[in-house]
Amino acid sequence: MATIKDVAKLAGVALSTASYALSGDSKVSPKTREKVLEAARQLNYRKNGFAMDLKRSRTNTIALILTDLSGPYYSELIRSVQDVALSNGYDLIACSSMGGKDSTAVRFLREKRVDGAIVLAHNITDEILLSSANAAFPIVVMDRNTNGDGLISVVVDGEQGGYDATRFLIEQGHRQIAYISGPSNSFDNALRYQGFLRAMREAGLEEKAKWRLSGNFIREGGYKATKMMMMQGELPSAIFYANDEMAVGGMKALEEGGISIPEELSVIGFDDIQLAEYVHPPLTTIHQPMYESGSLAGHLLFQMLNGEEVNNAYKLKVELVRRNSVKQT
Repeated sequence: MATIKDVAKLAGVALSTASYALSGDSKVSPKTREKVLEAARQLNYRKNGFAMDLKRSRTNTIALILTDLSGPYYSELIRSVQDVALSNGYDLIACSSMGGKDSTAVRFLREKRVDGAIVLAHNITDEILLSSANAAFPIVVMDRNTNGDGLISVVVDGEQGGYDATRFLIEQGHRQIAYISGPSNSFDNALRYQGFLRAMREAGLEEKAKWRLSGNFIREGGYKATKMMMMQGELPSAIFYANDEMAVGGMKALEEGGISIPEELSVIGFDDIQLAEYVHPPLTTIHQPMYESGSLAGHLLFQMLNGEEVNNAYKLKVELVRRNSVKQT
């Protein structure tokens, strides 16, 4: 079976020129286009129907691009976007951005293999988003503020959440507070950390470097960071984990070390995943509207696909959920 490379070779043109000519692109002169089409006829070349549909018409499919498809946060987000997609008669493809610029996710964006996308992945760069999005191919970004043609931003007020979590600990009498962070390049982590610092400074408290460790937003990371903190000998009176997954791992480490929660050390998390109320003791945390944010992102994407005007940025509120992992005064 002939390939587009065979067509380009027979026509004596570059591969990109052959591709443009077969797609009817105006960049190619009529003379060159006819030469390419004649080569295609001689070789009985047939352009892939699926690829042609992706380039020329709607696929009735949207993509949800995530850093990782595992974990309770992502499952809730996938469900919310899927509900919106189905209600609009669309299919949903959820894919991981693992691999960065060489990932399948980036090919979906650059090659417009779907009608639009929702992106929650810190390793998909702004450059990729800005070069991929346009009015005909909208992208909703959920983890950063990025402005551009066809780009809409949906964020949760993580700075306020970080502030509320830390302020609550301070109100309960805590003065020695540790912060277990997510990835250094995470937009969400940066906001939560800013809120933490704002509350500490307002209370006249200084952050101690030895009590700021990274847990990478994963349960094992929270466990290891807490173990490392325990090895240093001096523990804070409270730990703010930048997400619940790390808090669950940290609570396991504290339990193994014979440290009672909250009698000896208080713990607070962020996200309010379903597991948070089932661990022992139930985890005090900051609730962020996971399902609602995914649903909003989906509805905005379809509004743009239908040519409707929307704002370029949206911010959702968070809420403190009091349970039993923080010692009450």
